[in-house]
Amino acid sequence: MSNQTITLKTVNELRLDASGDPQPYIIASYQRGYRWSALQVTQLLEDICEFTRRRDPQPDEFYCLQPLVLKVSAGGGYEVVDGQQRLTTLLLILRHFNERLTVKFQQKLFTLDYETRPNLLDFLNAPTESLANSNVDFFHLFAAIETIENWFSEKESEVEEIKSALLNKTKVIWFQLSERDSAVDAFTRLNVGKIPLTNDELVRALFLKRSDEKESKAAALQLRIAHEWDQLEKALQTDAFWYFLSNLPGPRHNRIGFLFELIAKADGIPGGVGDDGYGIFYAYSKKLKDDQIPPEDEWLKIKQTYMTLEEWFEDRTLYHIVGFLIQQRVEVNEIRLLSEQVTKSEFEKKLRGEVFANLIGGVDLDSLSGEELREKVSEFLEDLDYGFAPDKPQIRSVLLLFNLATLLESPRSNLRFQFDSFKREAWDIEHVRSVASGRPVRHHDRVDWLRQCLGYLNTQEAEPELRSEIKKFIALSQKDALDPVFDDIYERVLAIFHESDEEDQENGIENLTLLDQNTNRSYKNAVFAVKRQRLLSLDQSGIFVPLCTRNVFLKCYSPQVDNVMFWSNDDRQAYRSVIVETLVHFFGGKPEVGK
Repeated sequence: MSNQTITLKTVNELRLDASGDPQPYIIASYQRGYRWSALQVTQLLEDICEFTRRRDPQPDEFYCLQPLVLKVSAGGGYEVVDGQQRLTTLLLILRHFNERLTVKFQQKLFTLDYETRPNLLDFLNAPTESLANSNVDFFHLFAAIETIENWFSEKESEVEEIKSALLNKTKVIWFQLSERDSAVDAFTRLNVGKIPLTNDELVRALFLKRSDEKESKAAALQLRIAHEWDQLEKALQTDAFWYFLSNLPGPRHNRIGFLFELIAKADGIPGGVGDDGYGIFYAYSKKLKDDQIPPEDEWLKIKQTYMTLEEWFEDRTLYHIVGFLIQQRVEVNEIRLLSEQVTKSEFEKKLRGEVFANLIGGVDLDSLSGEELREKVSEFLEDLDYGFAPDKPQIRSVLLLFNLATLLESPRSNLRFQFDSFKREAWDIEHVRSVASGRPVRHHDRVDWLRQCLGYLNTQEAEPELRSEIKKFIALSQKDALDPVFDDIYERVLAIFHESDEEDQENGIENLTLLDQNTNRSYKNAVFAVKRQRLLSLDQSGIFVPLCTRNVFLKCYSPQVDNVMFWSNDDRQAYRSVIVETLVHFFGGKPEVGK
């Protein structure tokens, strides 16, 4: 078992070794030399200065730098695997503080040994422009020294305060590799591969570091946590599970950090100062320093949290309801609070109430009778208008919930909504039948629209005369394609498909469904029959199409299917009624039998 060490150290603690002598750090030859620009040096100084000016700072607040990755060197000291640019800059700043003092009051400072620059110390003791021009490393070091001197020349009154903050309130994440870790491999991953240490890796090191207990017991605990860690990470790498829990794409590695973040937020653990991305590590580093909190107890909380999420995922009803709330950006921790100290059926009831409050609101769900609930839902849907921009997110949510509630209406079904496909794709609200506002204006849009209609008419071998006129128009140049000619063909096509150019009810929920963005935008304002043909081909190809979108274009909600080419007023009203009844049943529904 690799025994890495991880802790937080102040800059002051970097200066000396255990004997009180300057701590040596080695920059191996496989690393590039010093390359920080004046901008980067100035940014570090400005950040520390800004930290000193914080109002009402807490006693334990600190400014934290990113990880310093090291390995014990065979010749003594530490080999710097990652962080040499920051470490070098810190040394230059500390040397500037010493230069302001007489030799008697100067502090001992750590040393840097660049294997490629054995005369580095001579240069730092007497930096000159001529020496700086002798090699690229000295050139950048000289520029950094000048930047530091110029910056402090404008901060004379704040030097001591900044010095104190740098030494005692600025910390680095000290990540020490084990003897068996390869420094070159670690450097390659962290630098050549541009993969920085993450919160997850740092927290993992906290959990896997050896305690003061017996070696055999500590090793056994390390092995168990390491194995269970890998099992949890593997589960979270499953996209179906991940996108059930999150609306954002997960990282390719280290998704387990999601669990640590949940617990840190739930416990109210404060992170470190600054926005450098290591807040979760700061929180756990501070917490695990407490001898009264064994690492195995904190690890148990991680596992229990995962098991709760896994239970929601495995339960078909909870999967759909919790998944909807997360899609609505309700925090997972808020949902966890609803589940505490209640039975499963009570939890499910709370969830349905939360969905109602999130989507419709205005009144407590439990206070409504069946008819009042139906009236409330119906009025809510009646007021939705796609033409009114603020309504669009609600329409999208209604259509999503309609899909989920439809799946839950059949307790014997094992179908589950594909949140991973839904969230990875971009989904639009689509009009089921064409709308007046979508009449194509530009020539190429008109040609595309007519080609779609022509393709469908060709497959049906229908309207030969109209098909001939469409072909003629498509062949025209933009100059010759006159508006009256297109308008005449357009009106005749709409008449064929029973889609008169009217705006009545075109933006209501009864004429809307969910469609993936690529399909929607490629077919734009196509007539119902063309959209239907395309959707069925996608479905037959195994491409994800939401159940209710598929049902719409199969006209499953219509009282009678007299013609699959049209989306009539009767079809629209039947569709709307089904949405109402499905949502009413969902909100007033009982848990599935046997659950």
